[in-house]
Amino acid sequence: MMRRFLLFPLMLLAVFSAVAQKDNSNKEKNMETKTIKLKVDDTVFTATLADNSSAKALLELLAEGDITIQMEDYANMEKVGSLGKSLPRNDRPTTTAPGDLILYQGHNLVIYYDKNSWNFTRLGKIEGVSGKDLLAILGQGDVTVTLSVK
Repeated sequence: MMRRFLLFPLMLLAVFSAVAQKDNSNKEKNMETKTIKLKVDDTVFTATLADNSSAKALLELLAEGDITIQMEDYANMEKVGSLGKSLPRNDRPTTTAPGDLILYQGHNLVIYYDKNSWNFTRLGKIEGVSGKDLLAILGQGDVTVTLSVK
């Protein structure tokens, strides 16, 4: 009887451990492949991150948990919102295209749905989506975007 009593908690621990390992392996896989997820309402995008210290810092930040950002439209070409934390900057003269993820001033995430040129830090790129599609999904006004490595 005592053996059964001890066996049950061990079985529960094994199940919870397996679930946690699966969740962690998904995060580790995304961190290894340098991809993140962006969720806007019911739409989920996958973005491939750049190879720089800024993108690596963003991955490390996301390893601690999802980041939800209130973004507002700027100049009919982008959505911009604060990450809540500063990341290392790797600013270079950059011409953006739809789907580009940019770090601006070290603490703002920008999602471009049109072109722009400036000194920016490239964080990554949402693949397989046009500017028109992005604008339709992001909308005309403010939008909430959740970043994750899941």
